[in-house]
Amino acid sequence: MPKSAQLAAHASQSTVVPAADRALTVKEILRHLLDDQMISRAEAELAMAQRHLQKQGMHPLAIIAEQKFKSALPPHKLLTLEVLTEWLASKLCMEYLHIDPLRINFASVTEVMPSAYAARLKVLPVQVGSHEVVIATAEPYVREWEPELQRVIGKTIHRVLANPVDIERFQIEFYKLAASVKKAHGSDQQQRSNVTNFEQLVDLGETDRQFDANEQHIVRIVDWLWQYAFDQRASDIHIEPRRDAGIVRFRIDGVLHQVYQLPMTVINAMTSRIKILGRMDVVEKRRPQDGRVKTRTPQGSEVELRLSTLPTAFGEKLVMRIFDPEVLVRNFVELGFTEEDQQRWDHMTRQPNGIILVTGPTGSGKTTTLYSTLKQLATPEVNVCTIEDPIEMVEDSFNQMQVQGSIDLGFAQGVRALMRQDPDIIMIGEIRDLETADMAIQAALTGHLVLSTLHTNDAPSAITRLLDLGVPSYLLNATLLGVMGQRLVRTLCPHCREPSDLTPEEESEWARLVQPFKSPPPSKIYRPVGCLECRKTGYQGRMGIYETLLMSPGIRQHVRPDADLALLRQQAYREGMKPMRVSGALKIAKGQTSMDEVVRIAPPANDDGS
Repeated sequence: MPKSAQLAAHASQSTVVPAADRALTVKEILRHLLDDQMISRAEAELAMAQRHLQKQGMHPLAIIAEQKFKSALPPHKLLTLEVLTEWLASKLCMEYLHIDPLRINFASVTEVMPSAYAARLKVLPVQVGSHEVVIATAEPYVREWEPELQRVIGKTIHRVLANPVDIERFQIEFYKLAASVKKAHGSDQQQRSNVTNFEQLVDLGETDRQFDANEQHIVRIVDWLWQYAFDQRASDIHIEPRRDAGIVRFRIDGVLHQVYQLPMTVINAMTSRIKILGRMDVVEKRRPQDGRVKTRTPQGSEVELRLSTLPTAFGEKLVMRIFDPEVLVRNFVELGFTEEDQQRWDHMTRQPNGIILVTGPTGSGKTTTLYSTLKQLATPEVNVCTIEDPIEMVEDSFNQMQVQGSIDLGFAQGVRALMRQDPDIIMIGEIRDLETADMAIQAALTGHLVLSTLHTNDAPSAITRLLDLGVPSYLLNATLLGVMGQRLVRTLCPHCREPSDLTPEEESEWARLVQPFKSPPPSKIYRPVGCLECRKTGYQGRMGIYETLLMSPGIRQHVRPDADLALLRQQAYREGMKPMRVSGALKIAKGQTSMDEVVRIAPPANDDGS
């Protein structure tokens, strides 16, 4: 009899728990908490009054966690279910595991035992090795199932203690997802390992079209993928085809994490499903396409995703950028602005006309800065118009237009059209060429405030870039109000960061960071540690570091056809512009980020740009 059949048959039998095996009780856990002086006797009596919930299927740890007690021991943590589970594991000398669905190969763990067997025993396989299977349980004293399972699977069992709510939740989700993937994969087991010719790969890819992207199991996989991306605070989802299997990666706090590997038939069907939802051409796989999807989380909040496909050797690569609608209601302090940054930025945005530029590489938060600014400027008395490629976030208070290359509607043509729409403020998604720059200058000269982005390393480089494009220096001096350069650095997790003294090497690094300004190092800095809240990375979220160059008579003297970038930068420093590394150093001193993060992200402030 196959092992799955053996275990399924065993799962259908009535539960008989030997005398040696027993379930945890509320009374037992409370006694341990009292022994460790983590709660008071009055709190224990309060929790005991709720023990009848255990008969209704609620785990005793969950019953106690619902009381929201705080530990009497420093640092007085809230006794959440996760904290209680970790404490109990330590008390019983068991290994504790936080179940992270992005680190578990659901396809392999669900092969260990049938879902009915796992549900009856309230256990969950979490890792499968060549000789050992790791199984999560919330009942440390119930072990009667171990000998039978070990005999059937032929591997050693290593038990770990895990959150009972997570075990129950992921039992359902992992098995449903594995079943959906198996059905989606179906009988289509094409052999790709010996195919090396690009044309052959394209031809094989065409055979995947018979797969119905609207079938329920594909719908479930896509919904599950989105939900976990939202839960993990991902900013981008990458679905990438490979020769034998596709991979799914999430970008979290600016760093890519590989989370799943799926059969190519499933990857292709998922891509088709998402293209359908994004109103894209499902049949066309030879050219890049853009689309967007708006969805709603189980919590009720709306989330918008921008879709982009790219043809590759093994199929279509799909990237989904997730836009948080809360971005538009954040104030500048939440974005990382210092008081000085705010003053310099307000000085520019309050002008009736002129050009304001935001510079930085892709993913540095330029669009967020512009949208947050426009949201504040878009009062009922003002007409705000944008031309974007594509529209990043749909906002009711703006009039937004998208670049359409197929009908020759580019940025320059869009600005020309917007000029006839009686605008007060115009936002141009990006200045890429001389034609767009000329139209932005014409808009500024005719009394409009123009905001746009440019891809340069720092703020002073934006001036030389425009000169290189062919913008006359006298027009630049007449219209440019200022330039803000920015980057995003990861912020330290507030739950686990630890203070520490600076090492001599870090003091030297600090001196390099604050050049050309002189600022003494802080007495202590904070370092990343890693906890459950930040997925063991030590960082949670990101914030901006900025440098703002204001146009002044001194700066304008250096804006000429043969402008020297080093002299421009020196003049900006003399007039108070603090480079991004100095902005980062201030956040290090406040304990908001780490020195390694600022050194990694922020460009050097040397005059030569090196």
